[in-house]
Amino acid sequence: MTETKTTKNTADLLVECLEEEGVHYIFGIPGEENLAIMDALEKSKIEFITVRHEQGAAFMADVYGRLTGKAGVCMATLGPGATNLITGVADADCDGAPLVAISGQVGTDKMHITAHQYLDLRAMFEPITRRAYTVVRPDTMPEITRLAFKYAEREKPGATFIDLPVNISKMPVEATEKPLEAKDILPESALESQIEAAATMISYAKNPVILAGSSVIRSHSAEMLTKFAEKLKLPVINTMMSKGAIPFDNPYSMWTVGIPMDDYQTKVLERASLVIAVGYDIIEYAPAKWHLGNADVIHIDSMPADINKNYQPQVEVVGAIPDSLERIMAKAARLQEPKFALDIRKRMVEEHESYANDMSYPVKPQKALIDCRRVMGENDIVISDVGANKVWVARHYNCYKPNTCIISNGFATMGIAVPGAIAAKLVNPEKKILAITGDAGFMMNCQEFETAYRLGTNFVTLIFDDKSYGLIKWKQDMQYGHHSYVDFTNPDFVKFAESVGAIGYRIEKTEDLLPTLTKAFKADKPVIIDCPVDYRENMKLTAHLEALMQEI
Repeated sequence: MTETKTTKNTADLLVECLEEEGVHYIFGIPGEENLAIMDALEKSKIEFITVRHEQGAAFMADVYGRLTGKAGVCMATLGPGATNLITGVADADCDGAPLVAISGQVGTDKMHITAHQYLDLRAMFEPITRRAYTVVRPDTMPEITRLAFKYAEREKPGATFIDLPVNISKMPVEATEKPLEAKDILPESALESQIEAAATMISYAKNPVILAGSSVIRSHSAEMLTKFAEKLKLPVINTMMSKGAIPFDNPYSMWTVGIPMDDYQTKVLERASLVIAVGYDIIEYAPAKWHLGNADVIHIDSMPADINKNYQPQVEVVGAIPDSLERIMAKAARLQEPKFALDIRKRMVEEHESYANDMSYPVKPQKALIDCRRVMGENDIVISDVGANKVWVARHYNCYKPNTCIISNGFATMGIAVPGAIAAKLVNPEKKILAITGDAGFMMNCQEFETAYRLGTNFVTLIFDDKSYGLIKWKQDMQYGHHSYVDFTNPDFVKFAESVGAIGYRIEKTEDLLPTLTKAFKADKPVIIDCPVDYRENMKLTAHLEALMQEI
């Protein structure tokens, strides 16, 4: 029986509120309990992106939020639809990506009894979001929507959740009910006393070093951080989630810290007398792993430092990061070059470049990433999946600009690369988008390649093919000297690509990788490149770094 609607209802009001918030896309799957929302969206300028699994929708919203700073929106129906969102929602919340998740729900008349597909979704989402709401009155929709976006987008960003019962969604609302105005919240300036204390410590420190975190990227502070480092002659180490905070070819860039083993950056931090943590979030890289000596710490961020026994800053400069850096720079002075760090940087660069012409096969991950860097422009975007490939991307894919290499390193979730690449291409249609993933991570959301083809998002996916859960194998070999339960077989990835309308290539010799990447980016549809990798390099890296730590 066809329902006849003559007045505006709650679902219509929700869509109006989403339009006011500047929402361009909703990623999701329609369901019975959100039919009223789907009907309202038909009349909206918001584009609904139908996906093949709700986890893919959440990852798309997650990466959309990382790249734009505005909340990505994902939607599912009640019960199993909503629970499928959970991993992606948790990833956004831990990684500092603004995201608003919306689900359908049984009617309020069924919440007190055992009902088909009913779960207390608000209670389920509360631990993995900044705020979770259930709409129980139509006239609260504008307030709840504004609150959800406010808490998702303010520093530190994260996820929020709106649960809309089916009967509430269809209830009429007064024509006078309107969305609340969306407003940006700007961070305040740091106290002058904090600025002066930081400037004094930096000026007199023997071996200072900057540790740049993800808030540098979110606050658009990369350019100011680079000026800060250059003027004060400070080496800069970035976390995985702040790649591009300083161009990797800048003489003060010490590249990326955070892989499971001690590396070149560890030695710089060991020697540090002062660590200047700029935009650093302890979830990215635990303080116990880098605060290795008695170094003092300056915390520069728009938010106060988290409580951790290994991270107790002597000075906290709390305010807008670019403003704080500029004011400290004006008051601090340093003349001495950081010779120890610069010597380490020289060795680090030489090691990286030594793989540029390595044509051994299977392809070494170092060589694969050098070829990726060659084909990608300075503003093009890599989305890294999680696994052994992430370690190599962190170590060997270097960035010129912020937000050009997206790595999940808060929740560190496998399966993010392909759906993340779809979102990245929607946001940046003019840029090359490259998803780099292991074969295990690819299979976790490979169904979204159909979504990619349907949308016409022509990005490239490079699969590091080793037929195992490579990072776990690596850690088993490190800890126990052998591995177990980590090996599997793969489908024919070329035929898989072709089956969903995409293009597939297989790398048969290392010399073919660079021209295949170049050809793939000229295609007008999604491309999968199956690249066998030599993950014997994993344990070789472990042995190399152990020897290096003894030598330096």
